[in-house]
Amino acid sequence: MAQLSPVLKQATPVVATRGEGVYLFDADDRRYLDFTAGIGVTSTGHCHPTVVAAAQEQVGRLIHGQYTTVLHEPLLRLVDRMGEVLPEGLDRMFFTNSGSEAIEAALRLARQATGRPNVITFHGGFHGRTVAAASMTSSGTKFKAGFAPLMAGVQVSPFPDPGHFGWSQDEATAFALKQLDYTLQTLSQPDDTAAFFVEPVLGEGGYVPASTEFLAGLRERADRHGILLVVDEVQTGWGRTGKFWGGEHFGARPDVLVTAKGLASGFPLSGIAASNALMEKAWPGSQGGTYGGNAVACAAAVATLDVIESEGLVANAEQRGAQLRQALEKVAGQHDAITDVRGLGLMLGNEFRDAEGKPDGAAAARVQSKAAELGLLLLTCGPWSQVVRFIPALVVDEKQVDDAAQLWAEAVDAAL
Repeated sequence: MAQLSPVLKQATPVVATRGEGVYLFDADDRRYLDFTAGIGVTSTGHCHPTVVAAAQEQVGRLIHGQYTTVLHEPLLRLVDRMGEVLPEGLDRMFFTNSGSEAIEAALRLARQATGRPNVITFHGGFHGRTVAAASMTSSGTKFKAGFAPLMAGVQVSPFPDPGHFGWSQDEATAFALKQLDYTLQTLSQPDDTAAFFVEPVLGEGGYVPASTEFLAGLRERADRHGILLVVDEVQTGWGRTGKFWGGEHFGARPDVLVTAKGLASGFPLSGIAASNALMEKAWPGSQGGTYGGNAVACAAAVATLDVIESEGLVANAEQRGAQLRQALEKVAGQHDAITDVRGLGLMLGNEFRDAEGKPDGAAAARVQSKAAELGLLLLTCGPWSQVVRFIPALVVDEKQVDDAAQLWAEAVDAAL
């Protein structure tokens, strides 16, 4: 009998049979509050009627039109609609299937456009699991251990993480920028550096927001040295943080933007955006793929944009995120083991540390497991898996946030 790989470990014991909004249901029809959203993918909730209808209609018309062979209407509609939400100046798109593929497409573009071999990433960043993307990832060793040799040309510089350093945000930012200059002086000189790759909020690295000063510092150095700034919005995009793009919180001005996850409400779709002047520097034949820009996924993405706009989901993420953060901070205030509640919008993390102040992945795992028993599905992240993250669909309402907060409080009380 064939079975799944034994190294695929599920975060919860749930076998889902259907989903509706922020809820999943198992074979016994038990309902779970899903505050994982497929790791931030089901942005409009499970099976939103508008997205379902768009996908069903498209399945009956055209499932696959390989987009370097023929163009299709959903792709052209999506490109047109993306022009309404992309940062100013980014007016050309290339679509593929996953975040990892989009990161590699951005890397290829950066190297070809600049003629430079190296990239600088930032400690705690997660960019994917494929060879190049894993080479650029430093959120945990599990993503590339036993996988060497990896891609050359990657240097890692500090991210301004106040909790890790035990400093203020200003101190952590000043240190990170100082070390970036040191990296450019000692590890990858500017003329050899094609791009900076950065997440506005570390995802797998522990839900740590960047700062305005840090992103401005990257932009200034990029402009001074002819380096491209690539902003990885795979997890932070599409309204997740209470703004359409996470980088908007910090005034980020990317040369290349990478998007995936919430883009199509569960259908595989990702992409990169850049200016025409930059995108046309990609070498002929360097962009393509069999399934990229799939017709059904593109139709779902257009419908996702419709829902985000018509239901005010970016504003809802900001409002419900503030509500959820207040509730999480109340629980944290009652438990010394939770040392930080951080994040933006509906992208919030709770950090667990032991009595000695060390990251406590075991405590985080106990609470996450107890929450699942009680009917609240959550995930962990962080280098030691010491952060329990809340990342519900953007359609979550006030009562559902209150329900989740109550279950979280019960889980923390029972597990600690």
